Amino acid sequence: MKEIKFNSNSPIYLQISKYFESKVFLGELEPGSLIPSRRELAGIFGVNLNTVQKAYSYMDDIGLIITEKSKGSVITNDLERLHQLRDDYIKAPLIEFIKSMKSINIDKEKVIDLLDKYYDKTKEDLLDDTNTEFDEEI
Repeated sequence: MKEIKFNSNSPIYLQISKYFESKVFLGELEPGSLIPSRRELAGIFGVNLNTVQKAYSYMDDIGLIITEKSKGSVITNDLERLHQLRDDYIKAPLIEFIKSMKSINIDKEKVIDLLDKYYDKTKEDLLDDTNTEFDEEI
């Protein structure tokens, strides 16, 4: 299990939850997979045990995991719930992006054009600040 690079943009317990959501959505964790104990994960990620407990409680609340006292915590087998969580995972940043575009008066057609243009670019191309191709005027 890889460490997470935590940021200050959201609470750590939510970042832990998003980490597990992404692992499930990428197929790296299957429904029914056992996840580390709270203590073990706190050690792996180097965070406070209370933060991990809050993350597990949140993941229980949203239906991502099921916790049984004698068996530990596992990814839910409820495929319908996992599909809904995936939709929510995708929708949240998309809504923020749309709000951002609207706040600077970029019309829908221009946003769609930009998505068409940049969607297939590699991650490295999009993050490379020296690439002037992406500095075009919007």
